[in-house]
Formats: sequence, structure tokens, C-alpha cells
Amino acid sequence: MQRITRRNFAGLTLALTGGRLSLHAAANLDATLGASVLRHGIPACAAMAAGPGRTLYQGAFGTRDSESRTPVTSQSIFRIASMTKAITAVAAMQLVERGKLKLDDPVGKYLPELAQLQVLDGFAADGHPILRPAASPVLLRHLLTHTSGFAYEIWDPVMTNYSHYLAKTKTPPSRVTPLRFDPGTRWEYGYSMDWTGRLVEALSGQTLEAWFQQEILQPLGMKDTSFIMPEEKFERLVNVFERDDNGMLKDRPRKMPSPPKSFSGGGGLYATTEDYVRFMQMILRRGKGPGDTRVLRAETVDLMAVNHIGKLSAGKLKSAAPQTSSDMDLHPGHTDGFGYGFLINRAGYDHGRSAGSLAWAGIDNTFFWIDPHARMCAVIMMQFLPFCDKQAIGVLRDFERAVYSTLKGRETT
Repeated sequence: MQRITRRNFAGLTLALTGGRLSLHAAANLDATLGASVLRHGIPACAAMAAGPGRTLYQGAFGTRDSESRTPVTSQSIFRIASMTKAITAVAAMQLVERGKLKLDDPVGKYLPELAQLQVLDGFAADGHPILRPAASPVLLRHLLTHTSGFAYEIWDPVMTNYSHYLAKTKTPPSRVTPLRFDPGTRWEYGYSMDWTGRLVEALSGQTLEAWFQQEILQPLGMKDTSFIMPEEKFERLVNVFERDDNGMLKDRPRKMPSPPKSFSGGGGLYATTEDYVRFMQMILRRGKGPGDTRVLRAETVDLMAVNHIGKLSAGKLKSAAPQTSSDMDLHPGHTDGFGYGFLINRAGYDHGRSAGSLAWAGIDNTFFWIDPHARMCAVIMMQFLPFCDKQAIGVLRDFERAVYSTLKGRETT
């Protein structure tokens, strides 16, 4: 396992003038995370915690792949999958700020394929799907809160059965999947942010990659974040590992990723922990980037950071594909809400994030949270399946508890 070097510690102490986090405290946090990574058998991990304007901790452990034994560093690049969604939400809110669309606009107004949607209520006795027209249109706010009715097969067995039905009857799949419920009536994780990305492209006249780079990534200095993996950065890309039939983690053959044919608002970005911290710091600073850069208005960030699904419960997923994802419940015993792009915990975590923190994750076991009350944010990136594997959650929990234990009573500004 790779530990933070003296050179890294030197940079850390320079970043923490004023004694907000001592060298000793950072070393203890590093030792705690390193021991957890080793104990839980995680092959690659990078983590970082920060206040609005300074690094509090960064560490990296393990190797890029099983063959070369190249160590993971803070500059290693990870597939962040659904952590792309929060950036897509910011892009959509930029268009709202500029008067291009409204939160209560039916998205079918801009994407005609979403104008006449059907709801899948299950299957008849003869095996045919029971479909009916949706009672109301999907609005932008439904997409941003995952209350649209669009659902991923991974966590919805009815959608899985629908795909099996299409395959069995040799029916070509439609570009638009049916909804699982009427918009606004439930929370379910799915293709909502993928369609939000299409909406951004339709209204901006640019690809999602181009809009992200121009309006978010470059202004924030996120130089290693993109949907496209350049050849010169491939050596820094961490392999994806998967559990075999014996439960052992084996990595996939290493090969250069092909450029995507299209860009998805629901996933697909590559990034480093340092880059994603820059994005989270912008949220902590209520839309302000480096210097005089402003990505969003303060009131827009405030709007994104409050619950918009009422008493509905968010963030709990029952897996329909165990090899890809375990069940997800990041806050057992509690009912969490959802803002515009973020899971929001109504109650604080035990020895962890405050109530009202913003969070989400990526399917290869990358996780982040933003704690406005504590004025800090943190990200931890692993790179293996299944998602929410108990070993990954164990490392996430150890990291979170260690961060708050270390920072307790200290300034993070």
C-alpha cells in the first residue's frame, strides 16, 4: 500500500497554515485509512477532504492494476460514473439561470420523444406488459430529483423483466423506456439525469463535453476531468476490478478506452480526487470558483441544496443485479431526501456528516459528500464492482469517521 510521502506531507502542511490540521493529525488519518483499505482488501483507493479554500487531507493506496503494480496517487484517474450526475445538475441550473428553461417546464417541450410517455404497471397473465399513458408530463424538477419515473434495470426487477420481454419477443427496444410510475409520485433512481444531459445539449447547441469544459470544468481548473481519455493520460487510469465466483477481486484486461459516441449526463466522466474536490468546493462556496469565477449564483446553489421531494424516501436501492450492485442503504434507519442533483440526509450520521449534507456516488464505488454545516467536503474513490460492496462501505465509513474525529473542533475554512 502506498502511503503519503514526505513530499506530499510538505505540500499538505503548506496548505494548512494556521494549524488547522497538524502534520500528526494528518498522519493519523492517513494511517487509519491505509489500515482500513488493507483490512477490507481494496486494491486501489484515493481520498481527499477539504474546506472551502484549502486541502485538509489527501491520501492514496494500492496499485493501478494487478500487473504493473504502479502505485495509485492523488493524480490517478478514476471512472466516476454517476458522480457525473451532480455536474449535469449544475449545467442544467446554469441554463435555468440564463432563462433557457424553467424548473416546471415539461421536458417534452424541448425533447419531443419525452412528450408522450407511458407507465409500465407490470405484466398481464399472458406475459405482456401493462402500459398506460402517464397521468402528467415529466418536468425538469422531476429529472433533477429522480421523481420522473425513469428507472435503471439494475435496481428495478420490473424493468429487468421488461427487457427480457423485449428480447424474448424480438421487439426492438425503444430509445425511451417506459416510466415506472406517474411523475412526481415516487423516488426511484434511473435515467433522469441521462435525459437532463440531452436537455442541456438541445438547449445549449453544444455537446455535453463542450458545455462541461467551457462552463464548469475549465473555470474550476478541473484539468483531468472529461468524457474522453487522452492517450497521454492513460497510464494514470486505474483499472476496474470485479469479484470472481470465489469472491476475489480481479481486474479487467487493461486497454485504452474508446472515445464515446455520445455523452451521458448520467455517467461517463473520468476524474481525479483533486478535480472533484474543486467541484465540491464550488458548491461549498455557493457557486464561486477560483478568483472571481462564478459558476452558479449563490441563491441557485441554496435551491439545489434543500430537499425537494417532501416526505418521500430517497437513496435506498434493492439490487436486481447482484454482480453489479449490492443493495444500497447509506443511512440505515433514516429517511433521506433529495435536492436538485444531490441526496440530502435529514439527520446527521453517527460520528460523521451533519444533517443537510449533500452526497452521491458512482457504481465503481466512488463516493462524495459536501457538509455545508461543517464547511467541508470529502471524496473517496475505489474502482471495483459490485457497487456498495460491504468492503467498500466499510472503508467509506472508516474514512468518514476518521475525518470527523480528526477535524472535530478545528476550523476548515
